[in-house]
Amino acid sequence: MSVAEHFDYATLEAGLSEVFASPADDGRVELIVRRPAVGERELLDEGALDLIEGLVGDNWLERGSNSTPDGAANPKAQLTVMNVRVAALVAGSADRVPLAGDQLFVDLDLRAANLPPGTRLAIGDAVIEVSEVPHLGCVKFMARFGKDAHRFVSSRENRALNLRGVNAFVIEPGRVRAGDSVHKLAA
Repeated sequence: MSVAEHFDYATLEAGLSEVFASPADDGRVELIVRRPAVGERELLDEGALDLIEGLVGDNWLERGSNSTPDGAANPKAQLTVMNVRVAALVAGSADRVPLAGDQLFVDLDLRAANLPPGTRLAIGDAVIEVSEVPHLGCVKFMARFGKDAHRFVSSRENRALNLRGVNAFVIEPGRVRAGDSVHKLAA
């Protein structure tokens, strides 16, 4: 993966109009990224979403979470879904997008006004639900994309935009493929 400069806040903010042009309902899976071990990324053409494992072969379950009392993986944060336009904006190049650390990169409006917690998405053959657990930038995200990118995706004023993405969990297992459509299901 290539090295890219870190963009300043004003440059990132100038890209919001492109991000906001993402479709509100009929989106698309652009990338599926499995993390078999810490720091490793595998781009998949197709993946399986499982009720227990999340993305099969991803290290989410074994890695655990510092947000749970016992350190176990948070079942409400089984999957992370990021808008591919935001990822490309902060990454600076397509080959750096997987470094964001998310499993599913979609072209879909992830703003809370469009996808509030509890929203279900048909994605490939599976159904996932957007969690109430916020997905915020971490130290690794800041190291990869810079302090301004971290502030851009995690600032209090931008949180409702879900620029860092959303946490989700599997409701109905199934296959998901790059290029599959993503649809909001009726409540």
